[in-house]
Amino acid sequence: MSRPKVSGMSDLKMVSLAGLGKGFGVGETRVEVLKDLDIEVEKGQMLAVVGPSGVGKSTLLHIIGLLDRPDDGRLELGGRDVGGLDREERAHLRNRMIGFVFQHHYLLDELDALDNVALPMRIAGDRSAAARGRAEELLAAVSLSDRAHHYPDQLSGGEQQRVAVARALAMGPDLLLADEPTGNLDRANSDAVFSLVRELHLMAGLTSIIVTHDEEMARKCDGIFRLAPAGENFDHV
Repeated sequence: MSRPKVSGMSDLKMVSLAGLGKGFGVGETRVEVLKDLDIEVEKGQMLAVVGPSGVGKSTLLHIIGLLDRPDDGRLELGGRDVGGLDREERAHLRNRMIGFVFQHHYLLDELDALDNVALPMRIAGDRSAAARGRAEELLAAVSLSDRAHHYPDQLSGGEQQRVAVARALAMGPDLLLADEPTGNLDRANSDAVFSLVRELHLMAGLTSIIVTHDEEMARKCDGIFRLAPAGENFDHV
């Protein structure tokens, strides 16, 4: 089933999904979470994905982020069909191309802010002074230079999430995936973190997909994809 593409700012596609399907369980207990889903997200676009709880928003993000595989359909990232990639190839592409921000910051308690930001570069094998310098630059970009050597339990919730945003950009990704990035924050911190994500999205020339329940936040994105229960209609704004 063909559906209209999400409007955006360029004819080049960063994410293309066609006929995507994903379910869990077997037999009579099987639940189809995503069914016959088509989405195209253009390079440079910030897309909000909204919908009721349990509709598959996080599952969709995990599939796009190569953390999970669909049961059916085709996924292309940057024009490349990633369906046939093995586990190692998927991990390499994910590390180099995609940055993640989750509702919970998932910072390592034993590392200070600077080392948390530098962690993806260290995992990739880069322990150079340049990598540390990039981590310092990213903390400056999120206005946390003065908190570089503070540990997560010494940071506020908003500061922790800003560190998580900086970490997501450590490898210079093309695609930023954020799953309820402000869900644990109050309105003031929520607005501040989203404004920061939007600013960095524009500065870095990212393509971003933001899963959110926050309609106000969704309206500030370039487009909205409303995800309905499998088998119902999908809506593009």
